[in-house]
Order: sequence, then C-alpha cells, then structure tokens
Amino acid sequence: MRKKHVHRGFSYALILASAALAAFAASAIINSCTPKESSQKTQKSPYGTPEYVIELPPGYEDLKVIPQSGQGQKTQPLSGSAPTNESQSTPQGDGTAVARLARPQGPQEEAPRVTGHPTLIIVIDDVGYNNGELKPFLKLPFPITFAVLPQLPHSTDSVLAIRDAGKEFILHQPMEALGGNDPGPHAVYLAMDDATIEKTVAENIDSFPYPPAGMNNHMGSAVTRDEKAMEPILKLVKERGMYYLDSLTAPGTVTVRLCQEMGTPYMERNVFLDNNTDRESILAAIDEGKRIARKNSAAVMIGHVWSSNLAATLMNIYPELVEEGYSLSTISEYMRMQAEENTGHADSGH
Repeated sequence: MRKKHVHRGFSYALILASAALAAFAASAIINSCTPKESSQKTQKSPYGTPEYVIELPPGYEDLKVIPQSGQGQKTQPLSGSAPTNESQSTPQGDGTAVARLARPQGPQEEAPRVTGHPTLIIVIDDVGYNNGELKPFLKLPFPITFAVLPQLPHSTDSVLAIRDAGKEFILHQPMEALGGNDPGPHAVYLAMDDATIEKTVAENIDSFPYPPAGMNNHMGSAVTRDEKAMEPILKLVKERGMYYLDSLTAPGTVTVRLCQEMGTPYMERNVFLDNNTDRESILAAIDEGKRIARKNSAAVMIGHVWSSNLAATLMNIYPELVEEGYSLSTISEYMRMQAEENTGHADSGH
C-alpha cells in the first residue's frame, strides 16, 4: 500500500514538472513572436538611444533660450548664403552674454508658399562606427549628405566610400547634451574655454582625408543653446569655408542669430525621418517634409545610418518623389542655387 502512494506521488510530480515545462516553452514562443521595436532601436548599434529621444530630460521639454537682452526673435529664413572661403567675419562682441530659459511665446509665423520645384534635402547621421550600415545608403540614386562622427574606427574609410559614391559629407560634431548623456569621444563641452573648443573641432575637421562641406551637431542640446560655446565653433566653420546645419535636437538654440551676425552659412533641420523606424512612420515623416518644402522652398530631413528600414524606404519612394515634382539636393548645392537666384534678382534690379 505504501508503495502505491509513493508511485502515485511520483506520477503527480512528473505531471506537474511536464506542465511547468510546457508553460515555459509556450511563453518563450509568444515572446519570440512579440515585436520588440523599442529594444531593437537601442541594440541595433553602439549609438545607444536615439538622440532625439534623450536630448530633453523631464522638465526640459518645452524650454526655450532667450537672449539676456530679452528681445524677441523673428522667424528666420531657412538658409544663409552659399559657403565661401573668406576668413573675415563680422564683429562678434565679447562673447560674455548669458542666455536664460523661458517658456515658448507662441507659434512662429509661417513662411510664404513658394513656386517652382520644392527641394528635399536628406542627411544621414551617425556614420563612422561601421561600413555595413552605410552601404545601402550609398546606393541611393540621388544627392544625399552624410554626417560622419570623427576619429572612429571607420570614419576615414566611410568618408572615402562617400566620396567614391559621389555624395556629400559633413562633420557630425559631438556636443554636450542636457541631462548628462554621453555624446561620445572628441566632443565639445560647456566647461571648455574658447581655445579648447576651437582646437577640438579643428582636430576633428582635420582628421578626415579631405575637408567636410559642413558640420552639424551630434546631440548638443546644452551646447547649441550657449552663445559662448557656439561662437568659436561657428567662427571656425566660416573660416574653413563650411556651412553649419543645426540639427535642432532641442528648441531655442542660438545658432541662427549667431550665424546671421557672423555671416556663417547655415540651415536648420525640419524633420527627423526615423523617430520610429517602421516604414509607415518613415513615410509619414517624408510627407511632413514634403509639406514643409512646398511651403518654404526646401526641407531638411535627418535620418540615421542604423535605421533598418530607412534606406529601402527612400529607394522605393524616390521615383514617386520625382514624379510629384520634388528635387533632391545636398545642402551645398541648394545654397549655391539660392545664391545664384539671389544674384539674378539683384542683377535684374529686384
């Protein structure tokens, strides 16, 4: 009788163990079929969480920088003049102005609707960690600009591949962000003095096998708000015959006003293409860029080299964009066209 109870107890234990194993297997299958887009974003490459997600920590989301004088800023044009090699610049002041944070004062006025072919400018950030992610973008059959991080294992060979593909490249300059997120090596920090900032950026520019056409900020929500930090950067950009693209990773940057004062060519980012990396979200971002380009003459759209669906989506939609009458251009080429148009208007007496 006792043997029967022992045998029956062993059978129950075996049944319970089998049931637990089956439940674990079912859970594993369900998890493997569940989308993990958010985790894939951060594990896709060594860049970590996308910059537009982490740039504004809690409490900073709706902050704006206003100069200490308190004077309001008008809506600025999309771009400055074409890049030149002139080393002279307009007076910059003593660089000691302090910016304060304030709430936004309301929407900016819209630019007038333009005629002619609206222009789409696509910039691909975060190039330099490896070449595998870069290759699909190099095959795109239209002008495109690549922002290359400096002095990384594949910065140089990426730049050479970009040149061989006939594309444009710019320096993707790491800069300090709000909240203490690490911008990576060779970055500009608020604690640096002017000479150190200039030396850091100059070394990054000179680290490439040939000069970049321009520069934009990698992260930088802290630095791009600070006049004292941005002045030596934008001065150097002009001296090197480059342009500056403000990635606008945070609102209220000082870039536009300083570029206008110094005569540094500039543009601003209008759309991030891959806030979400699925095809539908990318297409929605492109539609937003098209709307802005129809209104403002051009739209600058920034994507990222690690974005898994971006290159294929751009390749597929390109014929449709051409059919709809959009031009695709680099920033340099667009600035040249704008300068020619402005010169033509001046010659005709307008």
